[in-house]
Amino acid sequence: MDLSFLFNDYVMQVTTNTGINIIMVLGLNLITGVTGQLSLGHAAFMSIGAYSSAILSTSLGAPFIVSLVTGTLTGAIFGAILGIPILRLRGDYLAISTLGFGEIIRVILLNTDLVGGALGIYNIPDSTNIYIVFIAVAFAIFFMYRLEKSRHGMAIKSIREDEIASEMMGINIARYKIISFTIGSGFAALGGTLYAHFMTYINPVDFGFMKSIEQLCMLVLGGMGSIFGAVAGTIVLSTIPEFLRFASEYRMLTYGIVLILMMIFRPQGLFGKIKVNV
Repeated sequence: MDLSFLFNDYVMQVTTNTGINIIMVLGLNLITGVTGQLSLGHAAFMSIGAYSSAILSTSLGAPFIVSLVTGTLTGAIFGAILGIPILRLRGDYLAISTLGFGEIIRVILLNTDLVGGALGIYNIPDSTNIYIVFIAVAFAIFFMYRLEKSRHGMAIKSIREDEIASEMMGINIARYKIISFTIGSGFAALGGTLYAHFMTYINPVDFGFMKSIEQLCMLVLGGMGSIFGAVAGTIVLSTIPEFLRFASEYRMLTYGIVLILMMIFRPQGLFGKIKVNV
């Protein structure tokens, strides 16, 4: 059997993009699925990682590993800075705050000539490949699994279930929320860094509100709070549009129908145990 078609450029590109999405959705799963904090600004941290690493690579000529680590840490730092003031909020107020932050970052990037403005950044070194993405995905899955099984992970899960009870048991809710938001933002930035060095061109349009919604849909479809669900949901929603290219005008319609049917018949997602109430 000839399996050479599995290794053509198109399949490798789709697979690489899917892997990058998995990393970012796992970060969102920690924030929204495990900690229970609805975030609608995940793409903002993706853009922070993408832009900071791209600037290092193009303007300063930094090696890829330096750009990768710096981009990831920059996103995590911004996550911590944002987390301190807003994570005292809950529910809709938190969602609106993260949405506002995402739009602020997008508008700043759009109007700052130093980072290319509306034209974006081009000629980014083509450093990301499927092997690097595979290693990053394996690391992300292992890290999230070990974190959830640790005592810190148990404390974070307890916040999702009942904040008042957690606080009465002596858990520092604010501290763990910030930790969760910082780590989740760092993984979004890691995905953004890999994305920038894979596409070799980025602009603010790539990181708009709909990008955050797309990642949230992947998480909801697979199952909030489930690592396997986050991976499965991302794979499904990353590949379905490619199979529907022959009917591109109906692609988004099919995408919406799948999500509606899922919310009706299995609101906890494909592999999740948490019902979606947001």
